[in-house]
Amino acid sequence: MRYFFPKMIFIAAFFILVGCKKNEKVETVKIENTKNSIEYASGLSILKYDDYSVVTVSNPWPNSDKDFKYILKEKDAKVPDSLLSYTSIQVPLESVVVTSTTNIPFLEMLEVENKLVGFPHTDYISSEKTRALIDKGSVKNVGQNEKLNIEQLIELAPNLIVTFGVDNNNPMLDNLKKSGLNVLIQGDWMEQSPLGKAEWIKLYGALFGKEDKAKELFDKIVQSYNQAKKLVADKPATSKVLYGSMYEDVWYVAKGNSWVAQFMKDAQANYLWADLKGSGSEGLSFEKVLDKAKTANVWIASGSFKSLDELQKANPHYGEFDAFKNKSVYNFEGKLGATGGTVYYELAPSRPDLVLKDYIKIFHPDLLSSYEFTFASKLN
Repeated sequence: MRYFFPKMIFIAAFFILVGCKKNEKVETVKIENTKNSIEYASGLSILKYDDYSVVTVSNPWPNSDKDFKYILKEKDAKVPDSLLSYTSIQVPLESVVVTSTTNIPFLEMLEVENKLVGFPHTDYISSEKTRALIDKGSVKNVGQNEKLNIEQLIELAPNLIVTFGVDNNNPMLDNLKKSGLNVLIQGDWMEQSPLGKAEWIKLYGALFGKEDKAKELFDKIVQSYNQAKKLVADKPATSKVLYGSMYEDVWYVAKGNSWVAQFMKDAQANYLWADLKGSGSEGLSFEKVLDKAKTANVWIASGSFKSLDELQKANPHYGEFDAFKNKSVYNFEGKLGATGGTVYYELAPSRPDLVLKDYIKIFHPDLLSSYEFTFASKLN
């Protein structure tokens, strides 16, 4: 027994030393300071480190009660322990499913459209480039946004599904995650700044390892937008603008802090509801709209109308507006893709510079006399 205690001390010391040696081998990866690469988008943050990025998506739908954080890591990346609890996504992606047509231009601009393997309701896609991939069978129709075909998605096994939510109740998102599919929530549709929407291309740059290309493309869009804005900076705002149309007995006008209202402000026009606080739109009666906008000299009509006759058939009272009588009615949603998708909805968020030029051409036609509309059409 007298040798027992020294022996125990020796054994304990041995394991303590071994433990110390093991502790010495633990590599602690620290989070170093880095700068958020996002300048205009309010709901996106990207922090780039050597071999991983931290992406935070905030306010992805109205009254959202949480943010989403993702770790985009390259092969063999050393990610700090403090970030291991967040959703991890291996990049660059080799395959992706997106669920909004607004994402298609980002893929094409970065030349990774061939990584797209699925999309819900492919008829909504207008781009000829991606339509060719659909026709070839490279892009599968995976159901509808509110009811994605999970069995098909499991079979496709994309590296990532980029999708969106509309409120705090998203059973489809939960089902995708329960099925073992990698999901990223994005909220570009919530952005109200024209350049903020377009800056979401940087998320796709990070997902496909093309950060520099995404920055280069976005910087050109910013430059083009600001050049157009500068054209009208010292011009008087002479156009009094009515926006929208009736939908099921309600006229939805864009609020003063909305994406649409910002374009009209930057194009130097007097939008009649510029003082209506908030983003999104507000439903009004026809009488209220007529009372305020009867003498408006420009009408930006919503809907896919192709002519004044078609517009008036939808509602005979439209003829009471001066802008209708003077044939000064424009539409941004009339240009459709080969299978009925609206070009404006797909391309406009990623090319705000082209949207702004269309508005400038409408409100100040002498400044862009040789410019052809990208989205707008004048109804005759």
